[in-house]
Amino acid sequence: MTLIDPVRIQEHVHGHIGWLAAISLIHPAIVLRRTKRRAHLAVGLAVGMVTLAGGLGVSMYPDYRDRLRQSIFQHAKVIGYLFERKEHLAFGAFLLAWAGTGAYLAAMKLEGDTRERLRRAAHWAFVAAAAMAVVTAALGTVIAAYKTF
Repeated sequence: MTLIDPVRIQEHVHGHIGWLAAISLIHPAIVLRRTKRRAHLAVGLAVGMVTLAGGLGVSMYPDYRDRLRQSIFQHAKVIGYLFERKEHLAFGAFLLAWAGTGAYLAAMKLEGDTRERLRRAAHWAFVAAAAMAVVTAALGTVIAAYKTF
């Protein structure tokens, strides 16, 4: 009888939530093109999904480092470096999603040209976050197909 590794389950959940986060970031990137449009739910759900995916990834990192990292770098250095890039892109997507959220929320308290600029900044932050998240999710899929817990 094979025991199920909880980290393996967490890895699968992380991967699925990562794809959902990437997809959810596309929504505010689209709706915030029009700077007068309200997007509270789109922004909130997107940043929430990214935060959840990031939290799961961070919580798994010690197990990855202890159980997989050395083996991946020994047998497939390219895959190991892809994982390192995936981490950097994921962190960028996380930061840009939060920056976009901050700009969106700050714009609600202001009027005029400053409001428009903050809403445009929020839009572009979500565009960049979505692009980074999609690449991150794709790299995660390639890496998980190579080696898993």
